[in-house]
Amino acid sequence: MIGIYLMGFVILVSGVGAMGTAIAFAARPTERKLSFLRPLSLASIFAAVCSTSVGMATALKYAADAKLAGDAVWVMVAGLSESLIPPFVAFAFLSVAWLLVAWGLRRQA
Repeated sequence: MIGIYLMGFVILVSGVGAMGTAIAFAARPTERKLSFLRPLSLASIFAAVCSTSVGMATALKYAADAKLAGDAVWVMVAGLSESLIPPFVAFAFLSVAWLLVAWGLRRQA
């Protein structure tokens, strides 16, 4: 349950914020926008790591409570695989954002 809130933070705050700043930089490159994008990128990375950690901890807690009997292994594996979605989303946003920065830097030069 808590992973959904952290995933929302990864997407809405970190990802969209970094993407919006990168679009603004690509449109009109300034050092101020670039210097703002750097900490936003770190926030995205930290949010992804945090969300992944919580997802893994939740899946492992479920496995410990269920004593790994029967379907518990499958549920744990599904939980662990779902915990890898936030970094995928965060790094996809960051990849596109930094490609836009590269394009803006090319325009600036």
